[in-house]
Amino acid sequence: MNEPLLEIKDLVVNYGNVQNKHQVANAVDGVNLTLQAGETLGLVGESGSGKSSIARSVVGLTKWSGQIAFDGSDMNQLRGGALRRVRQNLQMIFQDPYGTLDPRMPIGKQIAEPLLAHGFVQRDQLKVRVSELLEMVELDGSAAANYPHQFSGGQRQRVAIARAIGLSPKLIVCDEPTSALDVSVQAQILKLLDGLQRDHGIAYLFIAHNLGVVRQVSDRVAVMYMGKLVETGSVEEVFDNPQHWYTKALLNAVLEPEPSSRHRGRRRLTKMKDSSENSGGAR
Repeated sequence: MNEPLLEIKDLVVNYGNVQNKHQVANAVDGVNLTLQAGETLGLVGESGSGKSSIARSVVGLTKWSGQIAFDGSDMNQLRGGALRRVRQNLQMIFQDPYGTLDPRMPIGKQIAEPLLAHGFVQRDQLKVRVSELLEMVELDGSAAANYPHQFSGGQRQRVAIARAIGLSPKLIVCDEPTSALDVSVQAQILKLLDGLQRDHGIAYLFIAHNLGVVRQVSDRVAVMYMGKLVETGSVEEVFDNPQHWYTKALLNAVLEPEPSSRHRGRRRLTKMKDSSENSGGAR
């Protein structure tokens, strides 16, 4: 197997949240992950499990300890221009596109900003490139003059994707990119991301709580629980033959649409934990 595009070793993220007098809880606690070029790794777990903290660590938005290597470069050792070149190949799509877009600036200028900052396109070619990027995400090139509030939620996410792919990144971290969208719009965005991956060989670290979405888009799956990685494997291995009690509980919860069943499921999860606390973890 080729050298991983992304390799995470012993990753720890701590926001200083004191659990009790004797213990400080790490948001991410000793996680090891790898991601190959062109691959989609689905990262799942309940809220607070550490998924987004891993995402923010990879793109440098939060402090961390351990080791993150991207495309053969140790992120701890990079400075100045070398770090800038690596960051060009690492982009992120957030859950709330409206929160990441400047409401006072036309979207064309917002797509153009990283292109100019990295010297990716000559200024006289900027308008053409922005139009091309909008068309790549199935928006009209003339929409560059419009402001974020003039778009629907799904269209704003397309704008965010256009901005992310503008620098031709090798990896895009997708942090719940469809969870704020209607189901029909989710399907459109997932189809768009799949097409971009096939056309451009982009790798995705895809974070979601919707297991159906994760199964649809991922090559491999990693399961997080209370800051720790408890299981990894191919989609078929994790979904069809889960090994860890928490993975089994997540999958069981998907099959319980009634509120009363969910309450029973939470009680059963606690029982499963108690009876399986010594069971196997990550594959």
